[in-house]
Amino acid sequence: MTTPSLILPAITSVGAVTLLTADLPRLQTFYGSLLGLGVLAETAEEVTLGAHGTPLLRLRAADLPPASVSRPGLYHTAFLLPTRADLGRWLAHAAQMGLRIGSGDHLVSEAFYLSDPDGNGIEVYADRPRDTWTFENGQVQMDTVAVDSGAVLSSAGLNAGTLADAPAYAGAPAGTVLGHVHLKVGSAEQAARFYCDTLGLDLMADLGSAVFMSWGGYHHHVGLNEWHTRGQTAPQTPALGLDEVEFLTPDLAGLRFHLKDQIDVQDSGDTLGLRDPWGNQITVRQTA
Repeated sequence: MTTPSLILPAITSVGAVTLLTADLPRLQTFYGSLLGLGVLAETAEEVTLGAHGTPLLRLRAADLPPASVSRPGLYHTAFLLPTRADLGRWLAHAAQMGLRIGSGDHLVSEAFYLSDPDGNGIEVYADRPRDTWTFENGQVQMDTVAVDSGAVLSSAGLNAGTLADAPAYAGAPAGTVLGHVHLKVGSAEQAARFYCDTLGLDLMADLGSAVFMSWGGYHHHVGLNEWHTRGQTAPQTPALGLDEVEFLTPDLAGLRFHLKDQIDVQDSGDTLGLRDPWGNQITVRQTA
């Protein structure tokens, strides 16, 4: 594998995710209500949603069939809230909305899961402090155990028995970002090689059928699993769902040099675009 540190800086992070939808107004309303995301840019065919000026989600109108569960693409988009108290306030809000929510304590983070009206997966989570993460043989230790939802609510000064009286949700707090994106691929092992060799991501955890990778020692910026898509190749026809994943970096020079001999890379100056082996569009954007 190529030496990752030579490809992209350690502070490279997730930018915005673009979704194709057959009902743009419905999806815009859903994400506005769920997370309190505001409109940063809008045309008849596309809306950019974000928090405090930071783009997080682009919704693009498209007349396409829905994506099947076995189609490579998006597993979930993960919205990272700054603190556990922020997560508690959001959890109370989601409960008041009457949504069906799953959860998972991953040791490095506490997370809640649901799907949007189009079936796109969503994670809303908060990290535990980095100095509490544990490592073994160079890999961060992650698991999925029950979340103490009562403790999460309590961190925000809320009580599960009195959520009806909780203050109205003020929307996504400043500092909300996309912490990671989780993709469905045909082979987790092959995907790990591709994302390491192409974008310089480090392997942080290998669970066999799923791998978690990052820049700069984060638990993961990219999750890759084959749970529903093992053996699948790149789809031959378009569908609704994931259109693009964006990563942000202060310096594209290393990646540009690394990819200079690849003919399938789109270089527009401040962005480099390419597709992974399952057709997922990746755009790396240089920030000011």
